[in-house]
Amino acid sequence: MKKIVIIGAGPAGLTAAYELLKRDKSYQVILLEEEKEVGGISKTVSHNGNHMDIGGHRFFTKEERVEAIWKEVMPFQEMENAFQKDKRDKVFLIRNRVSRIFYENKFYDYPVSINMKTILNLGIVRTFTCGFSYLKASLFKKKEKNLEDFYENRFGKKLYSIFFQGYTEKVWGRSPKKISKEWGEQRVKGISILACIKDNIIRLFHLKNKNQETSLITRFYYPKHGPGEFYNELAKKVEELGGVIYKNTKVVKFHKKKQKIYSVIYLEDGLEKELAADIFISSMPIKDLIEGFHEVPKKVREVAIHLPYRAFVTVGVLVSSLSLKKGKDGKVPDCWLYIQDDSVKLGRVQIFNNWSPYMVKDTEHTFFLGLEYFCDEEDEYFKMSDEEWRDLAKEELKKTGISDSPILDYHVLRVKKAYPAYFDSYTNFDIVKKYLNSITNLYCIGRNGQHRYNNMDHSMMTAIKCVDVILDPSLKKEDIWNVNTDSNYHEVKHVKEN
Repeated sequence: MKKIVIIGAGPAGLTAAYELLKRDKSYQVILLEEEKEVGGISKTVSHNGNHMDIGGHRFFTKEERVEAIWKEVMPFQEMENAFQKDKRDKVFLIRNRVSRIFYENKFYDYPVSINMKTILNLGIVRTFTCGFSYLKASLFKKKEKNLEDFYENRFGKKLYSIFFQGYTEKVWGRSPKKISKEWGEQRVKGISILACIKDNIIRLFHLKNKNQETSLITRFYYPKHGPGEFYNELAKKVEELGGVIYKNTKVVKFHKKKQKIYSVIYLEDGLEKELAADIFISSMPIKDLIEGFHEVPKKVREVAIHLPYRAFVTVGVLVSSLSLKKGKDGKVPDCWLYIQDDSVKLGRVQIFNNWSPYMVKDTEHTFFLGLEYFCDEEDEYFKMSDEEWRDLAKEELKKTGISDSPILDYHVLRVKKAYPAYFDSYTNFDIVKKYLNSITNLYCIGRNGQHRYNNMDHSMMTAIKCVDVILDPSLKKEDIWNVNTDSNYHEVKHVKEN
């Protein structure tokens, strides 16, 4: 029986284990997870009966193989938003996505809608300026050397500066001029003014849109108690199939001869333990992976050591009221608020009540918010105390006009290496990728495992492709890396439409 060690029990690692055990009983599968819970940054964090989704994880995909796994693990709700009628604990709800952009003390639809509300917010003069800017960008396309060029070609310089520049700088900590256009190609792809106009027309006349872009998705599936509920169930399936999951085990070293790994060293209760295997699948950060090898070509190590990441802090705050405008039903509709305003550090706000009412202990009297901040592990913000984060959250909620309510409870969550970044040594990433592919029994999957800012379903798809390659010698490792690199690879509507 061949032994496979999978490093990381996040979306990619768990999917790889599940697919292997389901498709071939001749493998012994062991997962090594550094944290005490599975799910990676897709886990759900609970605090005094309220639940936090780290960064927000909508379940939608065009990949039937990914959706098939979702359905195998948990049932899908049949009636839209009928959570009151569905008493099952482990079920996918159908949710409506409502997001807005906060800019200059005004709220704009997100994705950007070309409607009267947007025109009134911008003003007639600025609207015309944006229109001419877009027309100029359409007629005189820039050669795309960076992310700023990518955005300007699709929205024009003026709209880009209003709706994308500030937020992008918050996320990555630097100007889009210094970020590879590859990020836009993977995360934004076909979104443009024309795409937004087309989508608005389709919605207006209730037409079906078979090629709806990722950022234009308006419905999605969501586990009743957050994404962690799904990954806990997936972990149970893995164990039922014979897989073994070791938690609180940090991988620190690899033993390798020539182009093959023969064992891994991990820490358990502070002690080093060795585990030999035939095949290794890694979803750990590539920077840490390379550091675990004793002998690595100097150029490969230099690139890997300097691969950039952005850290992430979510401040969960419980408040009794919001100052936001309510919908016709008397409720605040937003899932996310994107804070484009440069006067605050705050990047985005989640309203967990609207992701799922089961995320909040008392939805009648309280709102549980996730205030999202982007920073580096070394900077002063990441090192702030929980109390300092609470005070900043209170100040910025008031400043943006989101809530002036006292904070009833709070919880601070810090995530290192949350976002693989596309600058600095990443320009030479192919050197590292080539080296990793040369190790015959090593396969890299997932967001950090490939240093690619993938969506959750993309990470799962890299795992599925990895199993394909392991089970079929005629396939190549490049098939795993090619997930989410094709400009035509878009998540399309795969949730019921009215």
